Amino acid sequence: MSRLEPRFEPEGLVRRIEVITGGGGRRRWSVDEKARIVSETLLPGSVVSVIARRHGLTPQQLFAWRREARKRTAALSDDVPVFVPAIIEMAKVTPRKKRPGRTRAASIEVEIAGITMRIGPGARTSTVASVIRALKKFT
Repeated sequence: MSRLEPRFEPEGLVRRIEVITGGGGRRRWSVDEKARIVSETLLPGSVVSVIARRHGLTPQQLFAWRREARKRTAALSDDVPVFVPAIIEMAKVTPRKKRPGRTRAASIEVEIAGITMRIGPGARTSTVASVIRALKKFT
């Protein structure tokens, strides 16, 4: 056999063998790590696949984290009351005769995307909240 012929196992060469010890398997990401990585994808001009590669993820995994974050945010927004600016408008009341024992009750008027909802005295908060949630879904 001449030296120019290809050989499967070159003589005298030392081969490197890598031994991996310890538990393999999936990597565990903390909630803070996930939030930090997802927030990177929300910056203007960011590319999800580049960010995923940088952190050793697949783009699909990162998109799943983003979807999960949106669901959590939506779930929190339904439970947590949100404050909106209130405009107080003095209504012009025409004088009329007072009736004994009868007072005029105050009411609240809410306008969402052109839809006006009037809330009278004694309205249950759960009913008002469910009506507002329903209006927000359709706007």
